[in-house]
Amino acid sequence: MSQGKVYLIGAGPGDEELLTLKAIRKLKECNLVMYDRLAGSQILNYINEDCKVYYCGKQPNCHYKTQDEINDMLVKFAKEGYTVGRIKGGDPYIFGRGGEEVLSLSKENIDFEVIPGITSFISVLNYAGIPVTHRNIAQGFHVFTGKAAKNLNINWKSAATIGGTLVFLMGFSSLNTIANKLIENGMDKNTPSAVVMRGTTSKQRKVISTLENIYEECKNAGLSSPCIFVIGEVVKFNNVFNWYEKKPLFGKNVCITRSKNQSKSMREKLIELGAQVTEIHSIKIKYTSENILKYIDKLPNYDYIVFTSVNGVESFFNRLLNENYDIRNIKAKFAVIGPATYDAVKKRGIIPCIVASKFVAESLYSEMKKFIHKGNKILVPRSKNSRPYLVEKLRESGCIVDECYTYETLCGDINEAVNFDDVDIVVFTSPTTVRNMVSIVGIDKLQKKSAIAIGPITGKELDKYNIKYKMSDTYTTDGIINKMLEK
Repeated sequence: MSQGKVYLIGAGPGDEELLTLKAIRKLKECNLVMYDRLAGSQILNYINEDCKVYYCGKQPNCHYKTQDEINDMLVKFAKEGYTVGRIKGGDPYIFGRGGEEVLSLSKENIDFEVIPGITSFISVLNYAGIPVTHRNIAQGFHVFTGKAAKNLNINWKSAATIGGTLVFLMGFSSLNTIANKLIENGMDKNTPSAVVMRGTTSKQRKVISTLENIYEECKNAGLSSPCIFVIGEVVKFNNVFNWYEKKPLFGKNVCITRSKNQSKSMREKLIELGAQVTEIHSIKIKYTSENILKYIDKLPNYDYIVFTSVNGVESFFNRLLNENYDIRNIKAKFAVIGPATYDAVKKRGIIPCIVASKFVAESLYSEMKKFIHKGNKILVPRSKNSRPYLVEKLRESGCIVDECYTYETLCGDINEAVNFDDVDIVVFTSPTTVRNMVSIVGIDKLQKKSAIAIGPITGKELDKYNIKYKMSDTYTTDGIINKMLEK
């Protein structure tokens, strides 16, 4: 077996969109990743589904894996031939112990690359409205590790008098010591100061004060690690330069529960509005498009082909493409539920002539009965798990209906790094997502969250578990988001 390679990847401060293009490209090449708490679970959105995942933890005073164990794992996996993505919060070399990991790899002659990340002392302060430098006010900045400040080899006299902006990372437990040391060595006790907790995420909080009072005010506000401590005149800009905290969904962590391939559009819209997105893929799609082969010779004879989901569209047309089937043989009219399914069919060069006004089978049947006649031949490629309502009603109307199970939905799982306690709002887009989320995280946890149902069928499923919810006025992604934005 040939030896593998290790990529040390800087994941940035927490906002998943601060990943670099190179980081995303290399993550897709990895077949094994190791990541820390500060990297966040959202980065796993960018790995392949068959990629092996190892959580290294490393929480303050409670290391899931020691640094030596992590070094040994990197060497072991690379020697086993894996392409390893070692994901680290911020930048691998800025107080991230990436150097120690590289030394271990070099000692074993293992090939590696380091992909820089956007470091927290720039990005977190930016999201808090604090520029690290500003003309005529701060012409330089100095960054320190604040961990175990009592034992730090810092020239406090120089730090207190050097000017510019001072930034201490990982220094929350030493906050009082740092402030006192700077005051004792000549820094004005009234120097503007700020502490930013969990910057660039939905749980971002900041306290603005003076150097003398910052510790007490942070304690009163209940701040905790991870935090960044910044000292200097640039702190005064925190309101004027504030942009992130003004976004309409700032402070909200929204859990999307649908399958991975269906989450992208909603995730991007929520992030743009300032929300942090937690993805729990409660549904996994198992495609069974080979079932279409039983009906492929009959395709020219159908009067209608009916799709009730995007997955049904993708499975159907992808199979025809793989079979080199000429869709010009299809003479049927197409009927669909919802705008997303409509768009999926339209992308295949076909304009559906029947579209349900609401995202439910009842609505689609109501539209179809205006067109169908007794004896019409209808194909319904659908999920094995979906309700039989539409097929039954079409048959009751005298139609000859073939239903083809082109996929089925399986219960997903939750990654151990996902912190469901941080979630504020859970979005449910089908009864299956409700049932699966109950199985994955439990009723008790779901009942403590705000919930939004995409439509009445999903709402009825939530009612079974006594989960309170709001229902979107339109059964679409935009309808769900508009419901969140309501005051």
